[in-house]
Amino acid sequence: MSRVINPNSAGKERNQLMRAIAIALRELLTHEEVDDMSRDLAAFIAAALQTIAQGIESSVVAWEKRGYWLKADKFRLEWEWAGTTGKAIERALIEDDWQEIALLCVKVGTKVQHIKLPKSHRLGTPWAGAWRKLRLGN
Repeated sequence: MSRVINPNSAGKERNQLMRAIAIALRELLTHEEVDDMSRDLAAFIAAALQTIAQGIESSVVAWEKRGYWLKADKFRLEWEWAGTTGKAIERALIEDDWQEIALLCVKVGTKVQHIKLPKSHRLGTPWAGAWRKLRLGN
């Protein structure tokens, strides 16, 4: 019997979200003033980072089953920033603290700077309505 391969793994979702975050950051940098689009972009980045943080545990389960405890812990530490930064952006967005959001976006920017993005993409606008969802969730 052959192996069953899940094409929708946490790693693939993490890579797609990181590309989407990079695109959202690029878009956010073009805004000179705070408007609904800026709030949508920041809320999307916060939600995407928190989604990435939630997927980390499912990524390390296979390593822990094989006894690769150090590798699993190193991976957790490598991605720990995603959850804390996502929550911090969400908190700053609710408090309307755009200086804090700018500092946090710089931190996220250093993490996604290695991602190569085309000038035009087929992602669309996944951030549309993210601010409204965030307000309804809180």
